[in-house]
Amino acid sequence: MDFPLTIEDLRAVGIVILGLMAISLVLALLLFVFVIRRLRRLDVPPGAGYGETLLYTPLSLVLFVDLLDWGLDILAAPVVWIVLDRFGLKALRNVSTVEALIPFTQFIPTLTVSWIWVRLFGPDSPPLNLQRQDVIDQPPEKRR
Repeated sequence: MDFPLTIEDLRAVGIVILGLMAISLVLALLLFVFVIRRLRRLDVPPGAGYGETLLYTPLSLVLFVDLLDWGLDILAAPVVWIVLDRFGLKALRNVSTVEALIPFTQFIPTLTVSWIWVRLFGPDSPPLNLQRQDVIDQPPEKRR
């Protein structure tokens, strides 16, 4: 059996995807209005690693970043960079910006999955054991 795709089928799929992206963008903007108050009170230690920063981060922020990434595709990278940098979440900023720039990864909720992983297994679990910045800056013989 052969099921050839027609132009109408592709157009319908495109409209559904664009609709989902628009809904995602609207939800991200609404979530950002809710999240902004919580981010002002956020106090992440300087030099905190990726996993440690996720422990301080509310779920609503990671959902915002993942929804924005889905809604804006590659255009989310500069927005995510500015928002996360403004609130001192440099470890999240770097990871989420790189993920936003990689094509065809927008549908993967990277930060949300990482946030759940940290809550279940801790910030030093194997996939997330990115070292703290102050440890990275030390000479190799003093790292522990």
